Amino acid sequence: MSSTTSTDQRIVVLGAGYAGITAAKGAGRRRAVTLVAPEERLLHRIRQHETAAGRGRDWPALTELARGRRIEHRRARAVALDLAGHEVLLDDGTTLGYDTLVHALGSRTAWHGVPGAAEHAHPVERAAEVRRLIREAARPGTLAVVGGGATGIELAAELAEAHPGWRVRIVASGTVGGAYSPKGRAHIRRVLDRLGVDVHEDATVTEVTPGGLRTTAGPVDADLTLWAASLEPHPLAAEAGLAVDERGRALVDDHLRSVSHPDVHVVGDAAAVTVPGVGTLRMGCATALPQGQYVGRLLDGRTSAPFSFTYLVQCLSLGRRDGLLQLVHPDDSMKPTVLTGTAGRLAKAGIVGLVLGALK
Repeated sequence: MSSTTSTDQRIVVLGAGYAGITAAKGAGRRRAVTLVAPEERLLHRIRQHETAAGRGRDWPALTELARGRRIEHRRARAVALDLAGHEVLLDDGTTLGYDTLVHALGSRTAWHGVPGAAEHAHPVERAAEVRRLIREAARPGTLAVVGGGATGIELAAELAEAHPGWRVRIVASGTVGGAYSPKGRAHIRRVLDRLGVDVHEDATVTEVTPGGLRTTAGPVDADLTLWAASLEPHPLAAEAGLAVDERGRALVDDHLRSVSHPDVHVVGDAAAVTVPGVGTLRMGCATALPQGQYVGRLLDGRTSAPFSFTYLVQCLSLGRRDGLLQLVHPDDSMKPTVLTGTAGRLAKAGIVGLVLGALK
């Protein structure tokens, strides 16, 4: 990586997830960029279920992803923004000035105020910690995965397949896989049944204890509780004074600029991006990566058009031998068509490969 020079406009990118790294790489083709992120390697969020199950690998180093770009990586964490003074305060006590800022800090686990959750449950983003706890356990026990959405389903299936000696349970406040089409939900349930996963639906968690969960449907015993229930946007945008929506996601215009501070671009899970005919985009890799790519092109002068986006598919890993590819309408609503089994697995693997290819 090369360092910035005093003659360049100061472009600072906060966060090295899918949106941040692609924005930095796009802008860094010809312009100097400072990428602020504490990580040494890419946090490949859509494959964290593999890491938790002990099947993951070390993902590419940020230095490798930034090769050939004018990017300086500051291994630090942004803790505050001075929007008037155009400065970022870092956790090492230093400040970093900017002319253009890209806020790509994404999202974090939402505990929803559930008593004991933060103390006794392990969030998916600490996948390496989950892997270690399973390996160090004296004997197999019971794993409870809280969350019936894509992350929880992938995690429960991967763990059950990789660790057949453990009893795996998935606990959802509604229907497991409820966002998918009837065919998609039916296939998810068949796979979970085949893998021996206990399914607890309509069971809202009211407390997490060292020995498991208390839910509206009764207690659920667990030696290890994993939290994959939901995410919330990083709070820095709201704390700094950027205009945000009711969830704390920064409001942006059709060029992904803050509506209150146009010298700040916000991309990924931290942004409330509304596309005509599509609606407000959901959090996730499928929306974060194209936003980062767009802002990178915008800052590099390769586009001036408004941001555009349309949904095509949703996909799930269901262990190493099965998967689901769900076709969707442009607004992300479900079509009846799904690919399952080997076809679904190969389609999912292909899409994940395209994501990593886009980052490289």
